[in-house]
Amino acid sequence: MNQITKENIHTIDFDKGGGLVPAILQDAVSKEVLMLGYMNAGSLLESFQSGKVTFYSRSKDRLWTKGESSGNFLYLKEVYMDCDADTLLVFATPSGPVCHTGSRTCFDLPADTSFGLSTLEKIISDRKENPREGSYTNRLLEEGINKIAQKVGEEAVELIIEAKDDADDLFKGEAADLLYHFLVLLAAKDISLDEVLQVLADRHAQ
Repeated sequence: MNQITKENIHTIDFDKGGGLVPAILQDAVSKEVLMLGYMNAGSLLESFQSGKVTFYSRSKDRLWTKGESSGNFLYLKEVYMDCDADTLLVFATPSGPVCHTGSRTCFDLPADTSFGLSTLEKIISDRKENPREGSYTNRLLEEGINKIAQKVGEEAVELIIEAKDDADDLFKGEAADLLYHFLVLLAAKDISLDEVLQVLADRHAQ
């Protein structure tokens, strides 16, 4: 796939579909498929300029920013074009339910009950954007980088200590604490886990 920017919109084959191309929306973090819409050159350019995913509504016959009525915008992250240059894959961050029914996606899929680092990262990000009274995460964020970094160091030391013993449950608990505080530190520095993983990917490619 080729990444699309404002500078190379002209490489998309809009003519094949009468000026429109299908655009598959995925959650930038979880990669969950959110919806399918249609874009023309104008709606894609508007998406880049506003930072909010904008489609061309075939029923309204105009540009339509997802969330313009509900407030549940899709914040644009990246756009890719397929091998035939006539379909787009759009990665975005939803600010709320995507489907007009109130569901998180427009597809009736079973809820993903798995819990991974990306899930924890989203929870921490939500606490940062929407503080909750009594939240330990919010208390850490309010105390600042130095305190969070100190906690990461403390948890690392405790993990090392537990690694020397045979109590696997205690070791796993300390490992979980370290991962959590590390993600809080990333959030405090406005750095995503994906950015850190990209560094590892770049090193692997060398």
